[in-house]
Amino acid sequence: MTTSPITRFAPSPTGRLHLGHAWSAMLAHDLAQAAGGRSNLRIEDIDSARCRPEFIDAIYEDLRWLGLDWEVDVMIQSERMDAHSGALDRLNDRGLVYRCLCTRADIASAASASQGPIGMLYPGTCRHRGVADDAPMAWSWRLDTQKAAAIAGPLVWRDALAGTAIATPEQLGDVVLARKDAGTSYHLAVTVDDAAQGITHVVRGRDLFAATHIHRLLQALLALPTPDYHHHPLIVGPDGVRLAKRSAPQTLAAMRDAGVDPEWLMENMRRRRFPVGFALDQA
Repeated sequence: MTTSPITRFAPSPTGRLHLGHAWSAMLAHDLAQAAGGRSNLRIEDIDSARCRPEFIDAIYEDLRWLGLDWEVDVMIQSERMDAHSGALDRLNDRGLVYRCLCTRADIASAASASQGPIGMLYPGTCRHRGVADDAPMAWSWRLDTQKAAAIAGPLVWRDALAGTAIATPEQLGDVVLARKDAGTSYHLAVTVDDAAQGITHVVRGRDLFAATHIHRLLQALLALPTPDYHHHPLIVGPDGVRLAKRSAPQTLAAMRDAGVDPEWLMENMRRRRFPVGFALDQA
């Protein structure tokens, strides 16, 4: 029996949405609608230092302006910390995570550190250090990726970009799954919450392709289902740089204020036509 697809759009309320968000939300919506499924909305607000309530309201406003809606209650990620903590506890019970005291500066200055696909690879400084619960310094929980991958065994996922992709999570090193002052991280939260929402197809930017290696590993360790992945090309501006929330002229709010017709915008994006100065990154 074929299951109708369930997709999601999962923005973080750290600024106004821009054209790239509209592109991603539209692709997720259209994939589900074309097959009689549904598209969910999730607010990924676990970064308490950068997320703002007013940006949550702005997300709703922008999506409704585009004509995109959602059928079920919006999932607010910060309300699911117990689920994230429970998943971390399960990994801890199996000896697959450890506390780490290292700062970004420590990692950057380590002689054994090297560049990975999404940043500096952690050199394993604290893997066997044994950091106590009451350590006065801020610490994080890191996944012992090599040990976890050995337990999980060979893993693959289906990807619209790469076909059958072989998971090699070791290339990302021992990623952070939680911090002392924040109960979860992107990698852990997105994996747990995709499963909770029953997501069958993850539609997101090509820049997150590498992160899927870790997400596939976490799915195996936590006995969670593996969705299909659709990593789409990103939209870039006139300078060839991918769009960012800090660039006001490219926000959806700015386009709305300039009188852009949202139906015209969506119709053209579905044909891969973008406003002057914007294009798909061909890299």
